[in-house]
Amino acid sequence: MSDFVFPRVVIFDWDNTLVDSYPAIAESINVTRAAFGLETWTVEEAKVRCARALTDSFPEWFGADWERARDIYRGHFSTIHLDRLVALDGAEALLRFLKERATPCFVVSNKRGDFLRSEVHALGWDALFVHVVGAEETPHPKPHRDPVDLALGRGGLKADDPAIWFVGDTSVDVECARNSGCTPVLVHNEAEAARLGVALAFSDCHALRTLLYNQGDRGEPLFFGDKAARRD
Repeated sequence: MSDFVFPRVVIFDWDNTLVDSYPAIAESINVTRAAFGLETWTVEEAKVRCARALTDSFPEWFGADWERARDIYRGHFSTIHLDRLVALDGAEALLRFLKERATPCFVVSNKRGDFLRSEVHALGWDALFVHVVGAEETPHPKPHRDPVDLALGRGGLKADDPAIWFVGDTSVDVECARNSGCTPVLVHNEAEAARLGVALAFSDCHALRTLLYNQGDRGEPLFFGDKAARRD
């Protein structure tokens, strides 16, 4: 990787990228689907089908009843999600490594913002992110670029920069990265990398951290606000 440049900024997806919250998501969507007499899904099926924002997927799944379905889903999810929340192996080490390198990190997720921030707080990760953006906080969710622009804007930064990495696990994250002019990076989904044309794909957060640690920083310092983000 002679042309490798350490990322100046890293944006992370949340579910199945940094945390495993899909057991709670799957249970909640199945409670909702059962209330409408629909077949339930496995956790693996939920991971694939629930990548989009609720406001995009629920109208397709539940038609005119989608708002009632939303309320059932959110009511159940709110009672279980913090108890079921688990950080994925290597995620915290990766985040703390980037923090030590003074690399600004953000979260852009299609999970509702209040749920998302409560999970960040429950894990004690508040100080590891500059800003966290969830669903329904911008006019359009991922894969639109709106949430990326909002997140980076809150940090005094702009998108359309390949030195900004967007790390996620689905095609929605890859599309969002490209829509916002960032470099897509896949974790936990190496099998899809070739189909999606993604050059940077890793088995997990450990593998991503190992690459960053081994390659080191060959980029210019990022001026973050009025301070240079030094990587000594």
